[in-house]
Amino acid sequence: MPKALLPSRARFHSFVPLSQFSQPPVLTFTITAISVTQRPFSSLRQERPRQQETPVKYLRMERDYQTALRLLNSLQSNFAVTSLFKPEPSASNEPKRDLNAQAIPEMLHWLRRAGYTPEDLIPLKTIHIAGTKGKGSVTAFCTSMLLRFPAAGLVGTYTSPHIVSVRERIMLDGKPISRELFTKYFFELWDKFEASALEAGERDVEGPASKPFYFRYLTIMAWHVFLREGVKSMVMECGIGGEYDATNVIPRQAVTAAVVTKLGIDHVAMLGDTVDKIAWHKSGIFRPGVKAFLLAPQEEQAVHKVRERAVEKGADLIEVHDQLANDPLLTQARLQGPYVSHNMTLALYAVREHLGILGEHISFGQDGVPTELAMALQSTSLRGRSEVFVDDQNNLEWYLDGAHTHDSLEGVSQWWTTELAKGARDMTRTCLLFNQQERDTGRLLTAVANSTRHGLQESDDRLNAHLFDLAVFSRNELELVDGKPAGDLLVQLEACKTMRQLDRRTLAVSQSSVRAAVDVIRNYATVAQGDGHACKVLVTGSFHLVGAVLRCIDPNVEE
Repeated sequence: MPKALLPSRARFHSFVPLSQFSQPPVLTFTITAISVTQRPFSSLRQERPRQQETPVKYLRMERDYQTALRLLNSLQSNFAVTSLFKPEPSASNEPKRDLNAQAIPEMLHWLRRAGYTPEDLIPLKTIHIAGTKGKGSVTAFCTSMLLRFPAAGLVGTYTSPHIVSVRERIMLDGKPISRELFTKYFFELWDKFEASALEAGERDVEGPASKPFYFRYLTIMAWHVFLREGVKSMVMECGIGGEYDATNVIPRQAVTAAVVTKLGIDHVAMLGDTVDKIAWHKSGIFRPGVKAFLLAPQEEQAVHKVRERAVEKGADLIEVHDQLANDPLLTQARLQGPYVSHNMTLALYAVREHLGILGEHISFGQDGVPTELAMALQSTSLRGRSEVFVDDQNNLEWYLDGAHTHDSLEGVSQWWTTELAKGARDMTRTCLLFNQQERDTGRLLTAVANSTRHGLQESDDRLNAHLFDLAVFSRNELELVDGKPAGDLLVQLEACKTMRQLDRRTLAVSQSSVRAAVDVIRNYATVAQGDGHACKVLVTGSFHLVGAVLRCIDPNVEE
């Protein structure tokens, strides 16, 4: 049987106060609570976050998995870093600083503090993947195919974000590393950073100030795990962009193939507001003398910029067109969507190049895909992407996809309406569970609505079919905090207003937590079942949301 690939996402609190323990502590230490100021992250190494005056005591906990998670989540979050790029009203006429300028030097600094140099990463033969849409599926397809070939050796995969468990970001042979391995290597790295800070004479050695922020820490930890475990082939997905991404300190000698998936507008504050600016960042992963594969066709502006960058970087650019659009293997593929065949083709080219460098030569062409590769592509799955979860107890079918850009949400809506067409629409009640806390919710919700309406009109005799019977808009937090929402509901209330404008027949409600939203939908399904109707739910807009929903509905979820 092929090995499954299941990525995911979860959140935890950092330290646990002494007051939560009934037994007196054996050993305590004092740390100073840290608040992050709004300053360029390029200066974080030189200028430590401003400290509060009041010290807080915490129990020095055992080195177990839960402690590792709390410490990890005490680090500066990715959201805090990306927020530094958002424009702020200012009367100053001073030229803007390039907040990306120190990203790579800082990452090299943290890599050295962990005891590594870029040259130490050369044994990890790497397929490096950037792009706006499809990175996760290309990463998964590459991993699944590599597992079929002994020449690939042990396969390490680094991907983000996670859906339920942070361990899903770091995989060995297609499976998230165990809790034991995560704990072991987390604390090995934690100790390395503290020793380096102590040697440099820094203060707050034991706290987050002596560590890189969340994504950088996990990136270095992935390399640490892969080197210690003897990984031969690595599939590495960029976080944001490419040129200044934390993953982009991999040396040329390690990279066997660079891949750029579909390009679009996202992370505007960091990458720019046009597709050619974004293409510049994504193609920053190109290396001299290394083949680079670009999904084609794409917007001409983007393609032109990628071609320019390939020449500038000395890379051999290959524009890859879809060769699997009509291939029968698509009908059996676990991953579905409008760009699946494109992403499969892109992954095939990258894996062929990678294996060729390792001495294993494979071919595909007009005769189709070899059986081994076809089976690998068909069996590839990803948590939170085109996922269907059947809840027999509540007579519910959940359709989950963490899409959060305009184009990807259109694709998800196409997938959703295609799935609806397989059943009896008249006997089905449909629900939407949606949130997008950081982007233009109205624009993204409109994309879902328009694409859904188009799909329903194509598959339904009733051209005026309403969008959803029920739409629920929730924050991403699983539970209330001390009986209160973790924040305001302005985004959710605005989403309700937008949905009512898009379709007056859809009942739109807001909820303060995912748990409450799921309860509303389950109650609705119970009533629908009493009327003889099945109930199907589309969950989309955010990987955070999808992860929280899975923690509610799947009893087998493991954090």
